[in-house]
Amino acid sequence: MSYDHLLVSTSVSGVRTITLNRPERLNAVNPRLADELPMAIDDAVRDDTVRVVVVTGAGRGFCAGLDLSEPPTLPDENLRARLDPLAWVGRWVLAATRCEKPLIAAVNGPAAGAGFGLALAADIRLAARGARVTAGYVRRGLSPDAGVSYLLPRLIGLSRATEILLSGRDVDADEALRIGIAAATFDDDGFADQVTRYAERLAAGPPIAFALTKRLLASTFEVSLEEQLARELVAIKTCFASRDVSEAMRAFTEKRPPAFHGR
Repeated sequence: MSYDHLLVSTSVSGVRTITLNRPERLNAVNPRLADELPMAIDDAVRDDTVRVVVVTGAGRGFCAGLDLSEPPTLPDENLRARLDPLAWVGRWVLAATRCEKPLIAAVNGPAAGAGFGLALAADIRLAARGARVTAGYVRRGLSPDAGVSYLLPRLIGLSRATEILLSGRDVDADEALRIGIAAATFDDDGFADQVTRYAERLAAGPPIAFALTKRLLASTFEVSLEEQLARELVAIKTCFASRDVSEAMRAFTEKRPPAFHGR
């Protein structure tokens, strides 16, 4: 599949890299990019050769949020658009959170607004040391979108999230690591190579266990402990029935790394 504003590649180890490609606008989102990203993530989900998905930005930015080169307007071109409960920004976040393969946001530069929301929706955020994230909605007289008000408190707690959202301030990479937004930071020089190494290590893991783990994590704040225990039992029984577990047991006995195939 070809895209106007995305670069898509897959390594031999199964790492699918999706690069937002509007570097002249810090990868700010226009209507075409808004449509393309969910399609690219869905394509990665359906491709069994893909083990891990990395989303990053071309040039010096991750994603600057909505492209404000033209005055923003609410959808009004037709009735369906006016009554759309999610709009593109909601579909971006759902595409990321519903991806059952590990999804890494490689935050190589500024991530603002919906770009910040996209990073928060990933499973793992890796940040270049020169990167910064911001939910600066209040600077424009706006309230949050892109799931920021939902995802940020779950990552860093309500008090910290409230301060960041109400102040609209930037969070640099060091603070992002300290408070739990970023899982790791790497030097700007060589950042892409470090992300690749991280993603390839993850890609060697068990696809079935990854998918079931993500399902369990997605429900953990919505159900009781008893219900989560029941869901865990169903999931781990499914894992035990897979060839991957048998391979892992043999590899342990033979003192070698397992070779997982998602079967």
